[in-house]
Amino acid sequence: MKLLLKIMKVALLGVFLVLALGPLYWVIVTSLKGSREIYAFPIRYLPESFNLENYRYLFTISNFGVYFRNSVLVSLIAATGALFISMFSGYALSRFREKRTKLVLLLAMYFTQIIPTFMLMSPLFTSFAKIGMTDNIIALTLVYIAMMIAFSTIMAKSFFDRIPVALEEAAMTDGCTRTQTLIKVVIPLTLPGLAAIFSFAFVNIWNELFLAVMLLSSEHNMTVPVALNSFISKAGVSWGVLSAGIVVALLPTMIVFAFAQKYIIMGLTEGAVKG
Repeated sequence: MKLLLKIMKVALLGVFLVLALGPLYWVIVTSLKGSREIYAFPIRYLPESFNLENYRYLFTISNFGVYFRNSVLVSLIAATGALFISMFSGYALSRFREKRTKLVLLLAMYFTQIIPTFMLMSPLFTSFAKIGMTDNIIALTLVYIAMMIAFSTIMAKSFFDRIPVALEEAAMTDGCTRTQTLIKVVIPLTLPGLAAIFSFAFVNIWNELFLAVMLLSSEHNMTVPVALNSFISKAGVSWGVLSAGIVVALLPTMIVFAFAQKYIIMGLTEGAVKG
């Protein structure tokens, strides 16, 4: 019976692995194929020769490097801004003593997370159009910061809840102000949690498409998701270039999680278990 259970577990894990890595493998293989190989029949599961033409087209003719730079700047600035704001708002909620007010604020933040993005598109576009900030990366960055604050604040609060108040009281007894206590005592203890918040904010912003499509129109302001979407047109889909773009677009998120993996696991564990 135990052997059968082990075999079933291995089989299920194998199926999950194929389902998870299969699309990634196919995207990478497609990015290395020429046009004839992509549409060849029967299907070729390996390229006859590694063709980098799709990547050359991506960074020369389509200016993908500009889109990549825009996405990196927007994602880093917006994720950092959301983290900075949520760090203080989460701390304030964690230490706020009025339970009813705290509950109302938390419910309001939870409510913002269930509002579909497309419901905000029309009022946002109208508002930015009136002040002349459409097709503006700064406007998009501000929207992303606002979009991530509620989620980041909720996460930050759960991390700050684990820090004993006695540590802050001891620091203030030694002469630290509330701000000094936060910076010198509390924040160093919640660094894993803050790393988790930054990582999730960065990935969500990096992958966001609808708001970017709505607010950005000129080519030099495009972000990576908008550029990838542009490879799909009425005339057809540039599968090779699109696949190459997807492979390149995956790199920043993989790097962020590779460097922050340890802190993300620690942060999520500490935020999920209290006491």
